Amino acid sequence: MTDTATPPTGPGEEPVDIPGVVDDADVRSVVESARALGVELDEEETRAWLTAMGDTTGDEVVVDTGSGTFGHRISMLDFSPRDLARFRRIGEIVKLTGPTETTEGALALSGSAAQSKIQSFPGDADFFQRFNIRTPTKEEAGALLAELMRAKSQEFRRGDGYQFLEAKLGSYPSAGTHLGAPVSAGSPVSWTPAEIDAGELRWIPDGGAETAIRWEDTAQDPGWVKMDWIVADPDRLRLSNASNVIDVTWESPAGEIVPLDGYLDAYFQEVYLDAGELPAFAKVVAHVSDDALDDYVTTLEGEVRKYLTKSLNYGKAAKRMYNVFRLSGRHLDAAFVRELFDEPATILYQVWSLIGTLDDATQPDSAIPIDAVRAQADALIVEVTRELEGEAEVEIVTALLELRRVLESQAPGEQRTAEVEGAQARVVNLVNTFFQEKLTARPTIRDYIRVIQEEYAANH
Repeated sequence: MTDTATPPTGPGEEPVDIPGVVDDADVRSVVESARALGVELDEEETRAWLTAMGDTTGDEVVVDTGSGTFGHRISMLDFSPRDLARFRRIGEIVKLTGPTETTEGALALSGSAAQSKIQSFPGDADFFQRFNIRTPTKEEAGALLAELMRAKSQEFRRGDGYQFLEAKLGSYPSAGTHLGAPVSAGSPVSWTPAEIDAGELRWIPDGGAETAIRWEDTAQDPGWVKMDWIVADPDRLRLSNASNVIDVTWESPAGEIVPLDGYLDAYFQEVYLDAGELPAFAKVVAHVSDDALDDYVTTLEGEVRKYLTKSLNYGKAAKRMYNVFRLSGRHLDAAFVRELFDEPATILYQVWSLIGTLDDATQPDSAIPIDAVRAQADALIVEVTRELEGEAEVEIVTALLELRRVLESQAPGEQRTAEVEGAQARVVNLVNTFFQEKLTARPTIRDYIRVIQEEYAANH
């Protein structure tokens, strides 16, 4: 198994995978690309990882009996249980629960949290939950979902070290505005805690009069279901966004499994936290489409394009590229990005969490203390100073110090000033440049990025 030396002509095309043993010259090329960045990549470890990636003789889903976790064999290669106790504590906050006689599920880590072996400084605490509802009718399943989500948002509204932010349930029927912000047709409906309690939200369709969307009605066609909290992390002296994306299915009396949003998600990037939930997981994923892997990679490629073009963010693009590469046969490129995220320099990825917390704290009526954002900025400055060296450290620390200074005049729940937004933009631009330079050091990845950006430029 090796990668092709030539990138695809388009990001959606299948790479040419050459079957066979891991080629020493290919491994050396990855090691040399890493060393050009000052990244020490262990050749034997890289070879072992590439060999494991190419071994398809074992079970697709594996259980780690030591930690009590399970997941797809590729996902489990990147998971370390070192922070498992912390994630299980957060999981108790975000996990949706219901009556055992009618509901069952399996809660998993996703995103960077599920890749803790390679990401020393993961971003937010992202969870994914399969939630199966057994009722006589699909309509009753939707009604129960609405009831359980409202109860969850109220029971876990605020507590020691956490605060509920919002839920997503349902989709907008047309473009319009909600709370003064534009919404597009088909986009998820975001509910504030007060709107959930009221059971409806008010919005204005384009060209129409203000109207209501009822909470119970949206659950009949729920779309993308998600619940968001912000949680304190006393061990790391920071706040983190904790989210749970819920894939809801209805099990009919005949045993048919039907996804309420019309699509059953794949399981290629999750690590499930409780091996006791394996039966519920297995029952549901047995109905996943044979095209699930292709669909998943296509979705990820769409996100890569977004973060390399209209929403430029090389850090977020890199994380998604890693998953595209490892799931589509570009294992050498995946090995390079994998090592990049194991480097101390990726502490800079925490900038996105800092900015996200700042965004939440500067929303009207936010209860997130701005002091917590200042403390998070202070901790990040200390970590960057400890981990980075040279000109990059000086520039980024200077930008972070400027952002920290302007936060002194920021009040809780006060909308950001132009000065705060300017300081934030300078930090983001420096971090983008940092990740761009790292990624483009490997020619095949540089060409992959170039193709995407040139196609976008030609069409816009």
